[in-house]
Amino acid sequence: MRKTLQGDEVFGFIHPAVDAHTLGISSVGQLLEDCGYRVVIADARICNAANEPSHLDNVEILLNWIRQHGITRLGFSYRLDPDEGAMRFGKLLHQLRERRQFAELGGPLRGIYFAGLPAACERVVREHGSLVEVFDGDETPTQTLRKLGVPPERIPPAMSAEVDYDEFRLRFGQELVASGKHLKIQPPDRSGYPQFGTAQDTVVARVRYAQENGQPPLMRAHVGPYLPDREAAVRLFLDWTRQLAQAGFLDVLSIGTSQLSQSHFGQDWTGLPNGGGVPINSPEEFRMVWQAARPMLVRTYAGTRNIPQLARMYEETIHIAWHALSFWWFCQIDGRGPHSVRENLQQHIETLRFIAESGKPFEPNIPHHFAFRGSDDISYVVSSVLAARTAKRLGVRTLILQNMLNTPKSTWGIQDLAKSRALLSLVRELEDENFRVILQPRAGLDYFSPNLERAKAQLAAVTALMDDIEPHDPHSPPVIHVVSYSEASHLADSPVVNESIQITIAALQEYRQLRARGEVEDMSRHPEVKARTEELLHGARTVLRAIEESIPNPYSAEGLYTIFWAGFLPVPYLWEGRDEFAHAVRWQTRTIRGSVKVVDEHGVPIDPALRVQVAQEAVRTRTGCSILTRRDKCS
Repeated sequence: MRKTLQGDEVFGFIHPAVDAHTLGISSVGQLLEDCGYRVVIADARICNAANEPSHLDNVEILLNWIRQHGITRLGFSYRLDPDEGAMRFGKLLHQLRERRQFAELGGPLRGIYFAGLPAACERVVREHGSLVEVFDGDETPTQTLRKLGVPPERIPPAMSAEVDYDEFRLRFGQELVASGKHLKIQPPDRSGYPQFGTAQDTVVARVRYAQENGQPPLMRAHVGPYLPDREAAVRLFLDWTRQLAQAGFLDVLSIGTSQLSQSHFGQDWTGLPNGGGVPINSPEEFRMVWQAARPMLVRTYAGTRNIPQLARMYEETIHIAWHALSFWWFCQIDGRGPHSVRENLQQHIETLRFIAESGKPFEPNIPHHFAFRGSDDISYVVSSVLAARTAKRLGVRTLILQNMLNTPKSTWGIQDLAKSRALLSLVRELEDENFRVILQPRAGLDYFSPNLERAKAQLAAVTALMDDIEPHDPHSPPVIHVVSYSEASHLADSPVVNESIQITIAALQEYRQLRARGEVEDMSRHPEVKARTEELLHGARTVLRAIEESIPNPYSAEGLYTIFWAGFLPVPYLWEGRDEFAHAVRWQTRTIRGSVKVVDEHGVPIDPALRVQVAQEAVRTRTGCSILTRRDKCS
């Protein structure tokens, strides 16, 4: 295989459809496009064929795709089970070799790459040697491009530039972890209020108690082991749950249910592929989790089928701490559910009405899904504000504002601060005596290194970033979604979850002490953060105003569908439904100084006012009204 790229290279990236992790593919594709190369990301049909690449029909589908797009470099990504990933990739490689697709055999492919968990990469190297370049997720953007063979002169200088703020936080994390201070952290005692650990306990009550007593933020973590034996996996999860409850570090157990738990709950799963996670399949098993979790609060994923009914079941079985909905996502366009986008929105609106009646909080599990598919920072902010406005209109009283940092991985810390502050500012405008916002930041899915010691330092570094969102508010953030440091290496069991929480609490305490001594920069005064925050606020307000001017009842299922359909929220890397959402995929985005912006064909950022004119024209054309027609005649 030829290591150094030629000028006419075309990269093709695929992943089996059973693996929903697409962020890495999108990020690498954008890096290559920034270097001037053409990138083709496989659609749903191709990814389905990659599920079993040794079937003859699937082989022909994959080969036709390679020929059709003139692909010269092929990348294969699989972030689930390492043995499964290496095996699927080996089958693909065998078929390519048998059909003489490699350049040295007269075929079109000059290079082939594999991205997966470290164990999968080790097996691929062991079995295929230098034929394949592997990526385990620990590479910086510049390292990624070098491994792909991009010549140095084609890498933009800004891409390899380091940011002082990010370097400082990482050094802080490395020193903290090396000191072992986090291992001395003890769990806070939250038991001093009457509802603690009962079916009447709430996240609002626990946050209030923690803040009134000067305790660390509430800690939420995602837990969900997967085993081929379904019942054994449930037993293991219950064991982990009891261990977490006994240790006392975790406040909110987030059940990482399997894909089939979400899409085929209560049905016969025989012969159906699963995507990882604990395979809970009955109300009785959810009740067992609730009992094992005492005194933790418990929550879980929304369903992707029968969504309102599952929400009611969660209330009855685990007294769910809060509900999370994805609006446009976890349906046909991301391969996570059976509904169309319109049907999904209709079910989510119905579910929101139930959430409002129950009095439970609502978490928009939304903006990072746009970021996963190449959306820009303004759209990240706008999508969450749209969800918050919709929730308030339907009677929800408490919003859990999840904010995924480090997404994409190339995001600079100062850009994350600006995005966080713009989002908070716009959502908090909705607050009154009937509506409250609780910030819940988290690290990015693609952020952590598979090197566990480096990952621990990264967890401390991102905790410092969380504290700098509102550096002078001792109560912010009130809730932290702790992503375990083993995220890029292996599933987190109870000891890993507990140590991750210890690192988070220790980092928060240590960083605040450094700030009090004047040893860290006051990020509330950082000029670039302030300027970017204002830029995002202006852009988001422009988009939101245009939406309300052009779409009747935008905070309904049909209104939210039209917002997406018309292209108000660009998603250039959407991998299914591209014809239906042609207006949304028409835009290009680029990473510019650690932020993501919509750009024209020359890579120049487009003013949000011009973007929304195009989206408004799409709406008016759909309803038979020209953009030049007076609005009152189109209503």
